[in-house]
Amino acid sequence: MRQLVVDTETTGLEPSEGHRVIEIGCVEVVERQLTKANFHRYLQPDREIDAGAVAVHGISNAFLADKPRFAEIAEELIEYLRGAELVIHNAAFDVGFLNHELSQWRPDAPRIEDICTVVDTLALARKRHPGQRNSLDALCRRYEIDNTRRDLHGALLDAEILADVYLAMTGGQVSLALGSEANRDGRDGGGEAEGAPRRVRKDRPALRIVRATELEQSAHRARLEAINAVSQDGCVWLSLSGATGSDRVPDGAQD
Repeated sequence: MRQLVVDTETTGLEPSEGHRVIEIGCVEVVERQLTKANFHRYLQPDREIDAGAVAVHGISNAFLADKPRFAEIAEELIEYLRGAELVIHNAAFDVGFLNHELSQWRPDAPRIEDICTVVDTLALARKRHPGQRNSLDALCRRYEIDNTRRDLHGALLDAEILADVYLAMTGGQVSLALGSEANRDGRDGGGEAEGAPRRVRKDRPALRIVRATELEQSAHRARLEAINAVSQDGCVWLSLSGATGSDRVPDGAQD
């Protein structure tokens, strides 16, 4: 399954008031593994950013002055999103803004719901943790996800963090990210990430094989016999080994 963890930053809270998307961050997850085939764009909104929004994400109009407009990246975005399952925290907000941008770009443009399915992690968290705080920061604390880089909101950063939260919340491993935290910041980590798989050296010593003693084998057989007796020949181990009933392996037999 191809999933895209998505977040946006905007000039304000309501697209109906003319507010625009100024950052889109998407993190690709395929079969529950982060692929690093991400999508990230800053956008020129052609309007002033509310002061309250700047306080949240720190993005200024000056920074966005030379960035592309949504119309310039719309087709690329649609093709990237098409057919994926979108994972979004408080999905109504981001989907509403993206649909507004698409409608402003082209009246016949598809809506997000026409090309994707959407999972709202806020709704999922509320179902799993009723009556508790379920903000992204609260979920990071609950699932022990490192969010120390999150001094300000950022679409790609928040999507990366949400990907880890979603995998943890839905019971998957979160340690399969390709690279270290340094790599996820765009820097070369210069080595293996902590906990990353390591190749076994070809010149490694031969593995030591420790075989059960005759006494241990006898104790094991006795335990299986006891289980089999109380389960009316239902001991699976003996059944699989073909050693049930009169065919049981005698104590002194060798494998």
